[in-house]
Amino acid sequence: MPQGQPARDNGTTMSGAASLIRSLEAVGVDTVFGIPGGAILPAYDPLLDSQQIRHILVRHEQGAGHAAEGYALATGKVGVCMATSGPGATNLVTPIADAHMDSVPMVAVTGQVASAAIGTDAFQEADIRGITMPITKHNYLVTDPAEIPRTIAEAFHIAGTGRPGPVLVDVAKDAMQAMTTFRWPVELDLPGYRPVTRPHAKQVREAARLMASAKRPVLYVGGGVLRARAWAELARLAEVTGFPIVTTLTARGAFPDSHRQHLGMPGMHGAVAAVTALQKADLLIALGARFDDRVTGKLSSFAPNAAVIHADIDPAEISKNRVADVPIVGDCKEVIGELIPAIEAEFAAGTRADLTGWWRQLDQWRENFPLGYTPSEGGELMPQYVIERLGKLVGPDAIYVAGVGQHQMWASQYISYEHPNTWLNSGGAGTMGYAVPAAMGAKTGRPDATVWAIDGDGCFQMTNQELATCAIEGIPIKVAVINNESLGMVRQWQTLFYDGRYSNTDLDSRRIPDFAKLAEAYGCVGLRCDTAEDVDATIEKAMAVDDRPVVVDFGVHRDAMVWPMVAAGTSNDEIQIARGMAPEWDRSED
Repeated sequence: MPQGQPARDNGTTMSGAASLIRSLEAVGVDTVFGIPGGAILPAYDPLLDSQQIRHILVRHEQGAGHAAEGYALATGKVGVCMATSGPGATNLVTPIADAHMDSVPMVAVTGQVASAAIGTDAFQEADIRGITMPITKHNYLVTDPAEIPRTIAEAFHIAGTGRPGPVLVDVAKDAMQAMTTFRWPVELDLPGYRPVTRPHAKQVREAARLMASAKRPVLYVGGGVLRARAWAELARLAEVTGFPIVTTLTARGAFPDSHRQHLGMPGMHGAVAAVTALQKADLLIALGARFDDRVTGKLSSFAPNAAVIHADIDPAEISKNRVADVPIVGDCKEVIGELIPAIEAEFAAGTRADLTGWWRQLDQWRENFPLGYTPSEGGELMPQYVIERLGKLVGPDAIYVAGVGQHQMWASQYISYEHPNTWLNSGGAGTMGYAVPAAMGAKTGRPDATVWAIDGDGCFQMTNQELATCAIEGIPIKVAVINNESLGMVRQWQTLFYDGRYSNTDLDSRRIPDFAKLAEAYGCVGLRCDTAEDVDATIEKAMAVDDRPVVVDFGVHRDAMVWPMVAAGTSNDEIQIARGMAPEWDRSED
């Protein structure tokens, strides 16, 4: 039997729409985020009778898609969103692309015009299958109602196995309206889909040999470790090897920030110690990472003296950007699980490099170049302080969801992530508007968790209509708007690279709209904070509310910048710790 509970009603005659809902129940779906419309309307009638599935009526299809992502990341299950044909379906394109970039398991179900009308430019027709083909693991157009159960079973299997990702199921309206006999597939036949999860033993042994002899190794941990739920294995590997670890933006929480071996986040706005460790390493052990340009900087100058062990479940990622000396195809949980005894065997045989000098250098970088910020001369509220206090007062057990921009980087830097799946953000696609609906999805999937969306005033204005959904559906998320009245990251680039010519980045959002009043209009609690002295009390006031969503408008210094920074297209060796300031390196370890 495919994924999910055994299907009841086999052999029962029902509409294709009822078959669709019954199939969703069979794979264990308990929540769907969506909006009805003409082509998907037949599915909404039997959905009303489902005792298993909770439908959450969002205010925009983009919100449905990001909510499904948030739900998936918070729970580990496949997220589900639903939309009608044409503009309803195309509004899902952004979250589908986002899920594709960040390997989020999601199934998007869309209605399509009647099969006889497909290709005629019918009302609200769009070739959503063709549009999403490059950004889905797989997609379907269903015109035969008998194919609905098998298609749903396959879609959920594909979305949630191997390298997770989005799958689209587009169902013609007449297929939903027609009568069919419901038959749940006994087994799945997907001859072209055979994800390799178990690594090749020879490659594991070769990796262990390199690891045992490396003098400057770094465990480069990507989001694939979280998707594989391999954090326990990672902790054990760290304990056995004593190697330093860096966790990418999408891997924050895979290894505790408080652990001595954790150097922090690498990349464009990463910690100096993390960025420099990669540059000076003689061996990179890349686990579920894809050598993204935001991590590597100028690729030709990235980690120039390092050999590379690259483990990933997706063979297409290996050697895509950086050639791997030891390629390992497999699930990170299984790869790390087999690496541990292999490296222990190397150590037991007497092969183990002395890492004392390497750790002395790493600790020196960590001590000399800690994260930090300078208070504003005018006494304005610093955004870093707000986020730092939020993390301290709320604690590491909460789920933090960020939009995209400066606030995202500060949230990744100044909150300590101790547990997996407590940091959600749009990494690869960099989607503004992600935070509020993704937080809504996370809170829906984990209602007992405290969920904070950390958003910018630009991002917040793209999807804040989902506050209405949260208020009506009883989803009490909390939102911290880091309001600098600007498209902050773009303004930072204009300051640094465009001579301070601020073309179209002024949002004037301390005046229009009033976010606290907007929150109240949406049925939420609206708060405002403008001074450092009031930050703690305001956060505590927000935390005391548990029956409604809360929005806090933090008015922060407009020209605060994210540091460290590696300018786009430059080498990681050119990292700056402040404007015009680069670290002075001890070249003795080069």
